[in-house]
Amino acid sequence: MPTTTNTNFTPYQIFLVATISLALFTVVVDYMTLPALSAVLLTELNITTEQFGLIVSAYAFSAGISGILTAGFADKFDRKKLLAFYYGGFLIGVISCAVVQNLTAFIIARIITGIFGGVVASICFSIVADLFATDQRGRVMGFVQMAFAGSQILGLPAALYVATNFNWQFSFWSIAALATVVLIIIILKINPITDHLENTNIENPLNHIFKTLKSRDYLTVFSNNILLVFGDVMFMTFGSAFATNNLGIFLDDLPLLYGATGVATFIFGPYIGQLSDRFGKLKVFVIGSIFTIILIGIYSHLGNTPFWLVVTLHTFLFMGVNARMISSSALATVVPKASDRGAFMAVDASLQQIASGLAATAAGLVVFQTAEGTIDHYPRLGWLVIGAMLVTIILMQAIQKIVRRAN
Repeated sequence: MPTTTNTNFTPYQIFLVATISLALFTVVVDYMTLPALSAVLLTELNITTEQFGLIVSAYAFSAGISGILTAGFADKFDRKKLLAFYYGGFLIGVISCAVVQNLTAFIIARIITGIFGGVVASICFSIVADLFATDQRGRVMGFVQMAFAGSQILGLPAALYVATNFNWQFSFWSIAALATVVLIIIILKINPITDHLENTNIENPLNHIFKTLKSRDYLTVFSNNILLVFGDVMFMTFGSAFATNNLGIFLDDLPLLYGATGVATFIFGPYIGQLSDRFGKLKVFVIGSIFTIILIGIYSHLGNTPFWLVVTLHTFLFMGVNARMISSSALATVVPKASDRGAFMAVDASLQQIASGLAATAAGLVVFQTAEGTIDHYPRLGWLVIGAMLVTIILMQAIQKIVRRAN
């Protein structure tokens, strides 16, 4: 695979980016729907913050275990077939979430969804690294991150609207309908992706995993991404509950809050990707981190606040988060060798999912809902997130040195 190019994307590459973005859109909407519905589900299911954190964590922990197991053979199969298999399993999990009737069944359904859905992103990023040159990846990640923005523009507002006007199960039926279409496109339209097999030696899957985990360079990337996810998930898990119960936002206004954030990140995501290609991933990451740290410090300490100000701060906060994700993802794809790429991405995604589960559980322990409904100790959560972000700046500098040494 070339490491540098001056050409624009081919029509097939454009189609591939669009398909990957759609697949990730459904996975992200499914994953983010629960935190966005925290204000609804705490009441509808009559559960505590600790129990809600367990529901969120069930997906993350199962996804983490699945990712580790997948890492051993991720580089030994056609990536298209691997994507179709895991995405199909994800679809089954989403349908399971749509038919559950109680807390236990819901947790089981989230485990099924996590086993398959948690691996989809790592396969998609492996495909990006296989088929796009190094100096294209910032732009690709910018477009792929539009899946996250799109989930906030369309997915989360729609899920919130359906949950508040019909029922929360119907939100999952909507995701399943779109995922069915995407699965058909993957099966019928994506070409086999097998070039990486030429660089893969026959190796015991467990040895492949341990070799990946022992690499100091890889561990640096893994550590950075663990902290990225840990901070983001801690802050998001009770985001809608904090907005409605502490900031004074009406439940009916939540779709507009998330939608406005999504529109901004959807518009600026590709430009952030271009900036990271032009001026450097590390520089964009540091600027985005400082910006986000300031806004988290402000947002987490707010009380009853005018809606327009909440929307403004929330939007700029997530633009900073988006800048961090785009730049760090683009830089991380340069680190693994071609023969390790699938295993690297699978382990990376797995560790991120485990971090996500721990973060959701930790968030449920740090904050608590009072008898009046307010979410207490949210500022404490903010300081923990800020601490994690400061460490990632140091780790990203180390990753930049690894990339320069390799080149």
